[in-house]
Amino acid sequence: MGKRLLVQRRGRGGSVFISPRWKKVGAAKYPPIKDAEKEGSVKAVVKELLHDPGRGAPLAKVVFEDGSQCLMVAAEGMYIGQRIAFGASAPPTVGNVLPLKSIPEGSYIFNIEKLPGDGGKFVRSSGTYATILSHSRDKVVIQMPSGALKEFNPNCRATIGIVAGGGRIEKPFVKAGKKYHLSRAKAWKYPTVRGKAMSPYAHPHGGGSHPTGGRPVKRTAPPGQKVGHIAPKRTGRKKG
Repeated sequence: MGKRLLVQRRGRGGSVFISPRWKKVGAAKYPPIKDAEKEGSVKAVVKELLHDPGRGAPLAKVVFEDGSQCLMVAAEGMYIGQRIAFGASAPPTVGNVLPLKSIPEGSYIFNIEKLPGDGGKFVRSSGTYATILSHSRDKVVIQMPSGALKEFNPNCRATIGIVAGGGRIEKPFVKAGKKYHLSRAKAWKYPTVRGKAMSPYAHPHGGGSHPTGGRPVKRTAPPGQKVGHIAPKRTGRKKG
């Protein structure tokens, strides 16, 4: 009887694999769309800039004139005491949140909503930004950080600017302990050993006198054997 694979242990759960959600500051999302935002704007003040464990970008604690507050992904250059605005008539300056239809073409934006009012889903990693390319009556075309073009509802909101915390990946980890502590904050399992580096009792890819690459397994393979590349859609070199 071989040992349990890592994927089997992960499926059973446990303290090693649980996400440390209790360490989080809170949900970083825009508040529901207010009526005043649809035609005018709502004023707010940045009260605090916070570190969220496991997140590369800082969060901004924003307080509105009516006393309500929210957490949002901070923009590069945002500072405590800065006055920002939410709404269609807000100026397109760094930190303001506008619907896509009100943002000029060529502007850098981030934290883009997938659907109007969902709070923001896309472009939230530190140092990233998307670019408004074109507007039409029923869609806005945006170039994502990957270079892909994506269409959005014109009423979806986004923040003007670039996500704060850029340059994070330029500093090397240097030692394994730094990556270990990052993994604890992000709910990674670290370190991860390759299956082909194990013995045959420990993993289906293990054993053998010579190193070999991972081999795809059948989609119908039983749990424990279904590891690595599972039933690829195609194999071989692409033509053309």
